[in-house]
Amino acid sequence: MTDRLNIHTGAPWEAIVGYCRAVRVGSQVAVTGTAAVGEDGKVVGVGDAYAQTKRCLEIIEKALKDAGATLSDVVRTRIFVTDISQWESVGRAHGEMFGEIFPATTMVEVSALIDPEMLVEIEADAIIAD
Repeated sequence: MTDRLNIHTGAPWEAIVGYCRAVRVGSQVAVTGTAAVGEDGKVVGVGDAYAQTKRCLEIIEKALKDAGATLSDVVRTRIFVTDISQWESVGRAHGEMFGEIFPATTMVEVSALIDPEMLVEIEADAIIAD
């Protein structure tokens, strides 16, 4: 049996919803949908899709580190945006973090995220190389 490592942030909604920021099983790490929330629990970069994307990716990077992975291990991202016309700002921020890594990615528009101030939510999957 492969060990499972759950990475929790301590956010109050983790217990309510029944999830954690990331899960590592063997060499695979899955990072849950991540929005641009600050340490105070408030949305970061209100009205700014670029700033929100950067914050999402910072949170993802920390979760990966806590799981023993790095951004270089990411093989796939999924980006959910509430306004697809902002794709260039979102894409620029994603490219700044992943421009040398080139994971597979998807960007789709959704009707809303859990907080109306949230413009972007990102998931990531990583495989840690031996």
